[in-house]
Amino acid sequence: MSLDPQIKTLLQQTAEHAGPAPETLTVAENRAAGAAFAALAGDPVPVADVADTAVPADGRDIPVRLYRPAGAGPRRSGPLPVTVFLHGGGWVFGDLDTQDQMARTLAARSGTIVVSVDYRLAPEHRFPAAVEDAYAALTWVADHAAEFGGDGGRIAVFGESAGGNLAAVLAQEARRRGGPRIALQVLAYPAVDRFDDSPSMYEHMAGPVLSRSYLEWFWGVYLSTPDQGADPRVSPLRADDLTGLPPAVVVTAGHDPLRDQGDRYARALAEAGVAVRHLPVPGAVHGFLSFTGPVKLSRDVLDQLGESVAAAFG
Repeated sequence: MSLDPQIKTLLQQTAEHAGPAPETLTVAENRAAGAAFAALAGDPVPVADVADTAVPADGRDIPVRLYRPAGAGPRRSGPLPVTVFLHGGGWVFGDLDTQDQMARTLAARSGTIVVSVDYRLAPEHRFPAAVEDAYAALTWVADHAAEFGGDGGRIAVFGESAGGNLAAVLAQEARRRGGPRIALQVLAYPAVDRFDDSPSMYEHMAGPVLSRSYLEWFWGVYLSTPDQGADPRVSPLRADDLTGLPPAVVVTAGHDPLRDQGDRYARALAEAGVAVRHLPVPGAVHGFLSFTGPVKLSRDVLDQLGESVAAAFG
């Protein structure tokens, strides 16, 4: 299984400027490195408008950014479906800016209003802070979508990497808590099992992009105690019952230590009677949806995911 040629070139170029292993860096240094990924996104995809606001939750405000798709101006008749977007970054870095392009592309391709959530990050706010912020944003969208031209009865969730973990957890939490109905969950190379020991964890333990030791660094920063890894809000694959969850699109990357656990989650959902589309991308690496500037494969897959969201709403 060979790397996509454009991804291979990009990795060779970045390797020329590589510094110390990321798991040896501080949180601040990793955040700075993560922010640099935004430069690989390419020119901004146009949307009708972008607005920042905040979700009030238990005495704090959760920043969110709303993207209205082009052709959906404020006077357009009828509310639009809404996609709650959860960025990646290992629960440690990432914000409204680092994956602005991903949110823009999703809005443009899906025709939905995208609400990007700036959930709290570890280690300042360890598990379950990010989960609680994601759920608060979901319920806010359901209750207040009409205020920004959205339809609170038509919601999808979309997450990438750690955001994919949160999106999977959000789908389970909405069912468990009797919360808003989710029409579709899109999970891009999600972390779904803290204790995964499958072949891809060894095959790609040195990366590229995400190594097993770097993944352990993220888990160590996100969780307060090792036993939290067994909590389904950390490891959604370990939930006792997956029946009744929303339809899912699960993307896995061939050169990713998380590949096999994503495969297993797609199969487990299907075995529980959930409608699943599994999209394996053999030549890709973890995080490849951030490479939409130089890599055609990244653009093509992200477009497909946006179209999958559009199809969920007819």
